[in-house]
Amino acid sequence: MKEIKRLPESELEIMQIICRETAPVSRAVIEHTLNEKHPLAPTTILTLLTRLCEKGFLSQKKAGRTNVYEPLITEKDYLASESRLFLDRLFNGSVANFAVALCDSGIKKEEVEELRRLLEKGEL
Repeated sequence: MKEIKRLPESELEIMQIICRETAPVSRAVIEHTLNEKHPLAPTTILTLLTRLCEKGFLSQKKAGRTNVYEPLITEKDYLASESRLFLDRLFNGSVANFAVALCDSGIKKEEVEELRRLLEKGEL
């Protein structure tokens, strides 16, 4: 798997919005979605979008008088990369150690069964 650079929370939030919308996505759509949780100044949003383009996470193009953005990295690929980093950093790469910690965290029996079903189907 290609290593993907880890994003700060603010940039990750922008990427999540873009990945969940139908591309291409305008700054106005991003701003509207952010306003539902915690508003950011339009200039801050533009700065974050510029950083994401510079890092190779987004492409930018003109649509009339506005810029629109499309993801260059899928949410699935980013999550896979972050999961591997998390596993390596906290559990020394051991899935067994992660499973023990997950069980110790109070995971519900139904959640364990769901994981088992996914593993058996090969969907994980």
